[in-house]
Formats: sequence, C-alpha cells, structure tokens
Amino acid sequence: MKPSTSADSPYVRLPDGSSEDVGEPSAGHAGAGSVPRPGSRAADAGSRTSRRKPKPTWAVALEWTILIVSALAIAVLIKTFLFQAFYIPSDSMVPTLKTNDRVIVNKLSYKLHPVHRGDIVVFTSPPNVDPSVKDLVKRVIALPGETVEGRPDGHIYIDGKVLKEPYLPKNTIEGPSFAKLTVPTDSYWVMGDNRSNSRDSRFFPEHFIRKKDIIGRVFLRIWPPNRLGIL
Repeated sequence: MKPSTSADSPYVRLPDGSSEDVGEPSAGHAGAGSVPRPGSRAADAGSRTSRRKPKPTWAVALEWTILIVSALAIAVLIKTFLFQAFYIPSDSMVPTLKTNDRVIVNKLSYKLHPVHRGDIVVFTSPPNVDPSVKDLVKRVIALPGETVEGRPDGHIYIDGKVLKEPYLPKNTIEGPSFAKLTVPTDSYWVMGDNRSNSRDSRFFPEHFIRKKDIIGRVFLRIWPPNRLGIL
C-alpha cells in the first residue's frame, strides 16, 4: 500500500507525532475575527451600505407636503360628498337630541334611496325664518302628495289616519293644532320631537322644506360618549 503524503491528506504531521487539519474552515466554523474576502457577498453588502446617502432635505419636505395635501383632499371629499358632523344648538329635538349633542350626517343617503317618514334630517333653513341660523334639524313627518293635519286631540293625521310616533315619549304635548295641508311634489313636512318648543313646518312661511335643501340624514350620535348611538 502506498504511504500517504501531505499532498494526499488534509493533515500535516507535527513534531510530536500528532496531526493538524490545514484545510479551509467551513462557513459554520469561521472565527469571530474573520474578515470577509474581497468579492464576497458580505463585502459587497458592506460596500453598498457605506455608499448609501440620506435623502436631501428638499425630498423629505416634498414627501411630507404630498402626504398632508392628500390627507386634506380626502377630508374635503368626505365632508363634501359623504359625511359631515353637526352640533345641535337647541332643544327642539329633545329627547332624541339634546343641546350640544354632536351628530354625523350621511350626505349620500338620499342619492341612493327616497326620504322616509321618521328620518331625522339636516336642511338649509327656509327663507325668512331666522337669518342667524344656517341649518336646521327636524324629523320628517309627511311625504310628497300626502295630507297632514294636527287635530285638537293632540295627534298628527296623515291622509286622515293617526300617525304612530314611537320615538316620542308618552303623553307628549303635540302643541297647537293646524289645518289640513297637502305636501307639494319634492317637498316634506317636518317637525321637532319637542313639539311644544320647536320652530318647524307649522311656523315656516311656506310650511314645507324642499328636497334640494336637505343636506343629509342624521344617522349617528357621537357626543356625548354616554349617548353614543345609531338614530
């Protein structure tokens, strides 16, 4: 048998007769102080890291400007076409809504479906009502083409039938009676839930509000927190 030589074996004979491995260490056994060889991935990564420069001030400022402008544009679009917050300035809708309550109005509702009886709506104040008040909030009572009447018995009559109003507290005082009227096309008769303290269709010069003046439907009370709820 041919004796092994240093060329044939990865070991080298030491003076004391032992041997030492002189092969290249595996990647898993590299020493802690090992240095990446030129051209290796580690060396290339370190080179790229060292060459990376921070963004210039103008680029950072531009990114923030775009972000802020985009956020403002989205907020304007939402307020214009979808939702808007309103606060309640009076007691005309007590107990459903109280003074200083905050509500969210859905401005898209009546583009998707008709106005329903019982809806609480925000609308532009009719002419010659109160110049200091821009918008009002009331409940829809009578729809286009219907007759509406307030009789001395304290009830509201729609087309000759008593209107059931479960949203009102028991023994609610309906206020003074009013003569029978027919609601015009694309118009609505509205009243506040606080019937004895509400300036509504009974007192408006033209009595009715027009559909085009409706801003949207009140669907959520958001303030105060203990009164949070869907309407």
